[in-house]
Amino acid sequence: MQVNVGFLVSYDYKYLKQSIPLVYEASDRIVLALDIESRTWSGNKFTIDNDFFEWIKNFDVDNKIEIYRDDFFDPNLNAIQNDTRERTMLAEFFGKGNWYIQLDADELFVNFKGFVAYLRANPKYLINPEKNKVQLFLFFVNLFKKLPDGYLYVEKPFETATVATNYIGYKNARISKFRKIYLPFFIVHNTWARENEEIYFKLNNWGHNKDFDVEKYFAFWKNIDSSNYTEFKNVHPLAPEKWRSLGLCPTNDINEVVSFFENSKILNVSSLYIWGKNIAQKFKHLKF
Repeated sequence: MQVNVGFLVSYDYKYLKQSIPLVYEASDRIVLALDIESRTWSGNKFTIDNDFFEWIKNFDVDNKIEIYRDDFFDPNLNAIQNDTRERTMLAEFFGKGNWYIQLDADELFVNFKGFVAYLRANPKYLINPEKNKVQLFLFFVNLFKKLPDGYLYVEKPFETATVATNYIGYKNARISKFRKIYLPFFIVHNTWARENEEIYFKLNNWGHNKDFDVEKYFAFWKNIDSSNYTEFKNVHPLAPEKWRSLGLCPTNDINEVVSFFENSKILNVSSLYIWGKNIAQKFKHLKF
């Protein structure tokens, strides 16, 4: 089994300098998908400094990284549809016979080596995958805001999202209608912990940018700091109750954030909870 990892490259490409090293050693092949005209899913242009490509060249000592350029923007589609389209094209670029692992630039994988060990220990999912389609769901720790004295993050319950599938069938970004398998692995998601102008750009170019009031949410986000964060509840822009409360990670170095969570007791989901989620999926899809 070859471990292929795909990253989508866009305006937040600089975060790849943190996310790629976390998966590099345990990967066999890393593909960076970049629009041929450097457009976001909404059609806005972005630029990538040449220094980034020089970093890739110097970092990639094992020649694992390749860049896949294609026309990922269709003006007849909305942002989320272009998101889904690009992920499908990237998966097809991988070829058949392996897991389709896709990550965003701002997703920092905790213990990717352990995740790969799980994949290698379960080759059954790659045998006739069209008859046993699954998507692997992990738990996400979302970084909400960078402050002078640390990072605000979303406390439990952790959000879940898929990062891999054994069969191409994306319906909404990475999500398919296949059976979900929940695993006790974690992603630290640097989703909103950015500079003001970058957050504003992200909000306006996000696949869900038409689903909420961008200006109102941006003003709300700017107002939160280390002196008042405990006062705010239900802070998710689309489904407020998904992010019920905020905690503070006491380091302002993004390279230390993963180590902080990895060495703390924060990243903990009970095995009984995961078992229940997986049993429910088996009943739903009649897979026993």
